[in-house]
Amino acid sequence: MAMWDKIKDQAKTFQQSQGTRGASGHGQQGHGQHGQQGFAGGSGSSSGGSKAQLIGLFKSQLASVKTELKSGAYRDASMAMCALVAAADGQVEPAERQRVEELIVTNEVLQNFPADQLRQRFNQHVDKLLANFELGRSEALQVIAKAAKKPAEARAVIQTGMVIAGADGVFEPAEQYAIREACTALGVPPSEFGV
Repeated sequence: MAMWDKIKDQAKTFQQSQGTRGASGHGQQGHGQHGQQGFAGGSGSSSGGSKAQLIGLFKSQLASVKTELKSGAYRDASMAMCALVAAADGQVEPAERQRVEELIVTNEVLQNFPADQLRQRFNQHVDKLLANFELGRSEALQVIAKAAKKPAEARAVIQTGMVIAGADGVFEPAEQYAIREACTALGVPPSEFGV
């Protein structure tokens, strides 16, 4: 869970640059002073809605550049990213595949593209990953790397992956790893996303 705390911290400082950093032992569920509850005044919004807030933050960052995210490179790279995240542990249950498809076609930014194009690309990558994980992974990463030319698009691909990965409120180690690999392919420092 530490990773969420890390990103949460980043998101917090990102939003309020006067960094109310309070107790330096961050992460350890309000240790000491605030007891377990993190009372009213505490900036300890300990887990609670933090994942949702974070996903909300990424979504609003994406929405703010929505008009720039219309290229085929972004579409293809973000679908490869979503497939990598969905198949991160080497398998995708049909229900999981359907859930991710739903998230993709209802995603505000991805509505720049026809739903069937998104579904087709996402499923193509998932099929390849399930047939031969290593081969599918390297193909997906090649597609992702094509979005590296535009930094705004590159970051948007990672944010899209994180929104999809974090939608269930759990960030699996395998999903974090997939996101790190995509960061490397795009030349974006993973630390920017706390992974």
